[in-house]
Amino acid sequence: MVAGYGLAPVEAGVLAWSDVQARLAESRNYWVATTRPNGRPHVMPVWGLWWDGTFYFSTDPNSQKARNLAGNQEVVVHLESGDDAVILEGAVERVTDPQTLAEFADRYDAKYQFRPDPSNPNFAFYSVRPRRAFAWREADFPSSATRWVLRRD
Repeated sequence: MVAGYGLAPVEAGVLAWSDVQARLAESRNYWVATTRPNGRPHVMPVWGLWWDGTFYFSTDPNSQKARNLAGNQEVVVHLESGDDAVILEGAVERVTDPQTLAEFADRYDAKYQFRPDPSNPNFAFYSVRPRRAFAWREADFPSSATRWVLRRD
């Protein structure tokens, strides 16, 4: 349960992590927040994949996102809805493993009917294994507000 917001530390109504993972996998668009070198935030929507507890996405290596990530790997990923929110916090890693990239391309093509080419220099591939996740449903907030600490660095 999320601390603060006047919430009591109770277990009733806490969201199931499996339900949140299903929403992550089914979502079409994801908002990725990065930080510019001068500290200003930068947020853009991307297509991506949730698989094996990790969020994957790609972007042009010359995009503002990629330039920001070169200097600061910390990101926040948010699904589209603010009413039924899912938010991930973590650090990106550049994905270069050929087997992972091939599986990414297969899964991405199945989901979006678009196949990214891992050999194309206009694509940079990233993964985010979240450290923390937050989720809630507006219909029963605050009792559904839940926080997970998935790993510690």
